[in-house]
Amino acid sequence: MTKTVIIGTNHAGLAAANAILDNSEQEVVMIERNENFSYLSCGTALWVGQQIDSVDGLFYTNREDFEAKGAKVRTQTNVDNIDFEAKIVYATTSQGENVTEDYDKLVLATGSIPISPKVPGRELENITFMKHYEEGQKIDQLFEHKDIENVAVIGAGYIGVEMAEAAKRRDKNVLLFDALDRSLPSYYDAWLTDDMDKNLANHGIELHYGELVKEYKGTNKVEQIVTEKGEYEVDLVINAIGFLPNNQLAKDHLELFTNGAYLVDRHQQTSDPDVYAVGDCATVYSNALQATTYIALASNALRTGMVAGENIVGNAVESPGVQGSNGISIFGYHMVSTGYSVESAAKFDLNVKYTDIEDTQKPEFMKENDNVKLRIVYEATSRRIVGAQMSSTTSDISMAIHMFSLAIEHQVTVDELGKLDLFFLPHFNQPYNYINKAALAAE
Repeated sequence: MTKTVIIGTNHAGLAAANAILDNSEQEVVMIERNENFSYLSCGTALWVGQQIDSVDGLFYTNREDFEAKGAKVRTQTNVDNIDFEAKIVYATTSQGENVTEDYDKLVLATGSIPISPKVPGRELENITFMKHYEEGQKIDQLFEHKDIENVAVIGAGYIGVEMAEAAKRRDKNVLLFDALDRSLPSYYDAWLTDDMDKNLANHGIELHYGELVKEYKGTNKVEQIVTEKGEYEVDLVINAIGFLPNNQLAKDHLELFTNGAYLVDRHQQTSDPDVYAVGDCATVYSNALQATTYIALASNALRTGMVAGENIVGNAVESPGVQGSNGISIFGYHMVSTGYSVESAAKFDLNVKYTDIEDTQKPEFMKENDNVKLRIVYEATSRRIVGAQMSSTTSDISMAIHMFSLAIEHQVTVDELGKLDLFFLPHFNQPYNYINKAALAAE
């Protein structure tokens, strides 16, 4: 009987385990260094910002579900090293017990690790990251303390912006720092993020863009943040600069991508044919770029895990690729995107054009209405769609981005989109839909 060992049991590892257990009689061993399973870290800000009643719903499965399917599950067990020649995993439990597991197939689902700024004072108390359940738990508890008044969030990406909102909802004074000049630059162009930054400022968040943290000051706990532009009094620092692939276990054995992620093919297979890598520690294939790249998202983790599991049980399944679809909602302001923005496309030498529209969601005579912004990014030569960004203050425009994701995957051109059959009903949209109108206005 084939034996598969899976290291890491968040989204990617769980998806791989389910695919194997549901489609074969293989022996499956799951190794997790934490105590908990399946934590939806994307919901942490909702929890600590008290927008949901309990953290319980952020755990969508448990070890018993997998044990019932026949898996052997080891939690609170840290993998120390792997002998790839002998195919043996060496690990240590939280009680200090040494354990070994041999394997026929190995799945690396080790995720990512937060980027830590190497600045003086980083060892002070009340400086934390925001990734794991335990870190969310710590922040939630600190927010209860009355002496935690000034909260600094470092990094204005998705997690940073969400944590800034959460802290503000807990009545904290919030300072949001980023070395770049705006929020959310990885997924959106300034045409949309300018509105987000106004939204943040209007809700009392103090924006410090273009400021790189140089030092933390304090006796035991952090008391000040120092940038090249000034010094700021703080009681808590939440680092949300970004993540790097966690490649510690196999970086000396497997072929790596430029950023250190495990390089995989469309079957999630690494340079070692018996080793698969999934989730944030591995590369993906971008349909917009039409090349291998790195995009760390929970949705990508699930799909890569499924693909790896299917291939391990003998189904030759090839990943259809990803678009990097994503979304955010802050103080009721919604933004969604897929593929590449104009700014990010330039970094990958994609020669693109774009078409913009700002319009109402419904006809003007409808009482409940809302403005919507849409930018469609398309390749200049082929005119295939390679990205889309949308925003709205109240309307749920999120489902439209799925259509753009499919358009990118199937290389739909902006011209085809202009004549796409989109239904009309005043309750939902206009007779000339803003999607059609934007596409028709493309150069």
